[in-house]
Amino acid sequence: MSNTQIINSTIAHATVNQCAITYIRYKPVNKPPEKYIKSIQLDLFSQFVTNDKSEVSNTVEVWESIPKYFFTPKQVEKLRTKTGHADPYKMEFSYDGISCSVKIQPALIEQKEGGYKAFFPSVTEELVEEALKKYLTIQNYGIHDVNKAETWVRFSLSMIHRELKSRGRTRSRNEIKHAIEVMNKCNISLFKDKKEVWSGAILQDLVTVGREEYLADTDAHHVGRLPLFISHAINRLEYRQFNYDRLMSCDEQLSRFIYKKLINRYRHANLINNYHFMFSDLKNSGLLQQKRDIDNRRKVLSALDELKEKNIIANYDTHERKESRAINDVKYTIFPSNQFISEQKAANKRVNDTEKQVLDTKNIPLDTPR
Repeated sequence: MSNTQIINSTIAHATVNQCAITYIRYKPVNKPPEKYIKSIQLDLFSQFVTNDKSEVSNTVEVWESIPKYFFTPKQVEKLRTKTGHADPYKMEFSYDGISCSVKIQPALIEQKEGGYKAFFPSVTEELVEEALKKYLTIQNYGIHDVNKAETWVRFSLSMIHRELKSRGRTRSRNEIKHAIEVMNKCNISLFKDKKEVWSGAILQDLVTVGREEYLADTDAHHVGRLPLFISHAINRLEYRQFNYDRLMSCDEQLSRFIYKKLINRYRHANLINNYHFMFSDLKNSGLLQQKRDIDNRRKVLSALDELKEKNIIANYDTHERKESRAINDVKYTIFPSNQFISEQKAANKRVNDTEKQVLDTKNIPLDTPR
């Protein structure tokens, strides 16, 4: 295949489609590259259309569509046995009309008092991952090997602590250290049509400092490999710019989930083009865990009210669909804020600028290995 064909193929596939859920398996590695790898793909991932790069980051829709951060302390406690262990948790969901399921094997973390306890990834792990993806866009903190489809991020506990604190999501260094351990030791298995297509940790092949080094220098760096989904997205331009600062300002997990959904699906937001989704669409997110649907619907309204408060949406309408007197679904129609419209236009310009830059650059095979 010629370079021109590869580039055209890249751009043609740089949108979300049903093939995006199928990935090639690669042999895992144990250590990050010893030498710096110059990566135009990572450079493109780090370029934004904005006046303030500190406010923006990237979303990878296919990876973030996999439910994994919905566990609450009460739910985890119910899943644990008397010994503190827990069986893997399975959940059905759909992605772009594809029938999928996810199996989450909890991390077994050794306790100070002895024994091991099971932990599933939850809200702190979600926030830490967002911080890591932000650091990936900053020079000298990311390493990407296009040929092996490997992406590494360098960080310290203090870096993440400062980042989360600056976004109003403060976590202690011990909480962050625990989250990193959970992200590294849990295992996510993804199934498409009941066939396993990927299995791995949220943060893989973690090279970390020991306790003595940590006590001596809380800024000592760790290096972790991010999931193949992110590497694949970097290789094929399948990511999207969004307002990271606004995301981190949202208090509710469901608000952040809906916001990401709007970023990836409501790409041409304007004042005469609204967007809608169904209550049933949200039920496979794992974030609606109330026993009664009436309480889950109230939770959706609370999330939408927060998005309105954060100036992400201007307003919303609800339309209940009933059978007799029972509500069997609800349609939510979203009207965007002017600020959200501007941010989506900037994200679209970034896509166009990136594609033009690829076409203007010769001998750059922006594609995953075969």
